Amino acid sequence: MKKSSSVIPIERVERTILLLRGQKVILDADLAKLYGVTTKRLNEQIRRNQARFPDDFVFRLSPEEKSEVVANRDHLSKLKFSPALPLAFTEHGATMAASVLNSPRAIETSILVVRAFIRLREILITHKALARKLEELERRIEAHDEQIVAIFEAIRQLMRPPEAERKKIGFEVKESGVPYGRGKRKASRQ
Repeated sequence: MKKSSSVIPIERVERTILLLRGQKVILDADLAKLYGVTTKRLNEQIRRNQARFPDDFVFRLSPEEKSEVVANRDHLSKLKFSPALPLAFTEHGATMAASVLNSPRAIETSILVVRAFIRLREILITHKALARKLEELERRIEAHDEQIVAIFEAIRQLMRPPEAERKKIGFEVKESGVPYGRGKRKASRQ
């Protein structure tokens, strides 16, 4: 397959992928731009081929999601004043859209879109594994920290000079016995 100079770099495709409703998606405006068609033409083909696009392939954004996307993505500022709610395409929906458009550019770009989704999935898996390893390392360090603190405390106790005997305040009476206690009675008085 020959490489076309009109193919978009994969990094640009990755920047268009958003996380909505727990899924990685591309909005219809970005997908149309990648496939080299207008958003109107893309949405027209989606309407004509609705059977090919179940809810897990494409879904319409809510007004709240639309305003959040417009606020967070500068290149989508045109959507702010659009009365229509944009469509969000999952990885499978973006591939299916290329098949209904059936243009050479759409086919080439759909391969890049799929690769971008796969790359993001791999990055996500790598981040999860890295996060798990960091948590494990933190637990180990915390256990070591407690042990190290205990060692330092023992060393500090060994380094302390022995406490000198404290002098008692006042005086102490040393008596051999109590002279006024109950003793034997004298038998002389009777």
